Amino acid sequence: MEFIKAKTILTKVKYGSEWYGVDYNMNLYRGCSHRCIYCDSRSNCYHIDNFDIVRGKEKALNILEQELSKKREKGVVGIGSMSDTYNPLEKEYKQTRGALKLISKYGFGVSIDTKSDLILRDIDLLKEINSKNNVIIKFTITTPNDELAKIIEPNVCVPSKRFQAIKTLSDNGIFVGIIMNPVLPFITDNEKDIKELVRLAYLNGAKFIHTFMGMTLRENQRDYYFNKLDQNFNDLKEKYIKYYGNHYNCIVPNHKRLYKVFTDECKKYGILYDMKNIINSYKKEIKTNEQITLF
Repeated sequence: MEFIKAKTILTKVKYGSEWYGVDYNMNLYRGCSHRCIYCDSRSNCYHIDNFDIVRGKEKALNILEQELSKKREKGVVGIGSMSDTYNPLEKEYKQTRGALKLISKYGFGVSIDTKSDLILRDIDLLKEINSKNNVIIKFTITTPNDELAKIIEPNVCVPSKRFQAIKTLSDNGIFVGIIMNPVLPFITDNEKDIKELVRLAYLNGAKFIHTFMGMTLRENQRDYYFNKLDQNFNDLKEKYIKYYGNHYNCIVPNHKRLYKVFTDECKKYGILYDMKNIINSYKKEIKTNEQITLF
């Protein structure tokens, strides 16, 4: 694996109260090998050349330890927002496992976005972190259909394996759920699949599902996506161009009706879907070192 220089690993964020309660963000890898046809991280604004090639960051764990040791606020560290931290190279290099050890050592919480069941390798560390701070795991699942997923997410484990991973994590007391984003217009935006996804989420112990019923398309991402549509879905590119033009936010047709179907199903199974409720449900009061000393 190629390594690139990094001056910092941990970044303080301002959007945490609106997005899973994350306080810090970090990406241990640059680029992703999943080749999901819709990935927003391909967009030119992120300045990632050859996005399909995974690169590590030099001395990432040394830099991370220095940064964690200096932070007084033991907040939640978000991992994997730009690139899946459980890419195949993680099996060998174990950057993510090393980071989780440091997060546990310094008493931080963690929020992980992934499509990979490799995360089960680190269930011991997730349970350890969960005993001291907050843990939330978010699996991206865009369709319950394994065969469709092989087309739109070709280099990652199929949804049925992700559901199994959700069950294992949930059975071990980890707060875990699903990001049902993006919802691809004319591909995954059908009532039957949405209902099935919610049902499977319930059967496998998912605590939440969050979605915005659409996708983004811009710059380089748009070209890549349209090329894949030409390869796999006859005449669908022309339908996108006619319906959306050059819009960035591509909300699915009939999104209000579909969102109501989605929320009705979540209510039926007792699954959270509102961001504030998700955050309030997984976050617990954390005693600081000063509080512990006082008690």
